[in-house]
Amino acid sequence: MIGTAAGWDRFARWPVLSARLALIGLVLLLVASALVPIKAGKDKVQPRGFVENMIETRPLVGKEPDKDLDLYKRAVVRIRDGENYYDFIAAEHRAAHYPLRPGVAVRLPTLAYVSALLGEPGMIAAALVLLTATMMAWWRRLGGEPGGRERRVLAMAFLFIGTSLGLNRHFFPLHELWAGMLLALSFGLHRPGRWGWSLVVAALALAIREHALPFVLLMAVMAFWRRDWKEGAAWSALALAFLALLAVHLQLVAAMVQPGDRASAPWLVMRGLSGWLSNVVLSSNLRFLPHWLAGPVVILTMLGWAGWRSPAGTFGALFYGGYGLAFMLAGRGDNYYWGAMVAPAILVGLAFVPRALSSLVRVARAN
Repeated sequence: MIGTAAGWDRFARWPVLSARLALIGLVLLLVASALVPIKAGKDKVQPRGFVENMIETRPLVGKEPDKDLDLYKRAVVRIRDGENYYDFIAAEHRAAHYPLRPGVAVRLPTLAYVSALLGEPGMIAAALVLLTATMMAWWRRLGGEPGGRERRVLAMAFLFIGTSLGLNRHFFPLHELWAGMLLALSFGLHRPGRWGWSLVVAALALAIREHALPFVLLMAVMAFWRRDWKEGAAWSALALAFLALLAVHLQLVAAMVQPGDRASAPWLVMRGLSGWLSNVVLSSNLRFLPHWLAGPVVILTMLGWAGWRSPAGTFGALFYGGYGLAFMLAGRGDNYYWGAMVAPAILVGLAFVPRALSSLVRVARAN
């Protein structure tokens, strides 16, 4: 049976010992993910019933205005009134008691200018176009990937669960929402040898939030691994161009800083598994699930991506696994919304979980 396994089934030909160790690790992670705290700042999401948990995890969409979103909304209004972003953003940070040091504590101005230009109706239209384009791109990519066509309908259902959050206009001022959606689209558009539009979309994500840089660097590394020197050079050039523009942004912010301005609390806080799960769960529609289920779902998505032996599966495992590791090391509890960088398409991996799990069990039971 193993000899006739599909070529895209990564675990079907694993050594027996490796499969057994992987299953043991999976069980331990599933148990741990059901028990570790899911936190937004100091507030712990308790593992209660579905309805109670849904209410508990609604700070993202609650009636009380979020301070971060208020700041970004004020920036849009002032730009619409004709002011320059760098003329007022320091004063807005001081008024909100937000840090100005280091310079990356101040968001890039791209989203504020786009929002001011389009207005709310335009942003709603942009969100609809972005969601539709992402769904179409992934429909086509799944149809061309080994093993993707057979699971395309299920994968698209999971993708819609992830991307539908992008239609919530309450979140429109949130940079991670747009950058994460754009990365999902860039991922869906990419093909080895066909990467032009993927690069363009990723560049826009990068212009909105610097947290998109690891995605761009991974694209470059994967291209060089395939010995596609042209593509690798293009992604590398994008990263270098962005770093140059980021340096300009940091210089402009540094010129506004006064001696008494606040410095940001450390971001390297080593939150471990709780940090990874909290970021992904609380910044996605998984927040509607009870804690004991939401955490294991994130772990299972990684199993699906890892078991899918294809260009998309390999990149997805590295992309989502890499950001997961970063979330375990960096980001405070109140930075949970960073998870929106990966939330839109991560659930696609669930479509490949049944095959990955059955292959691991079958190989592990072999004599």
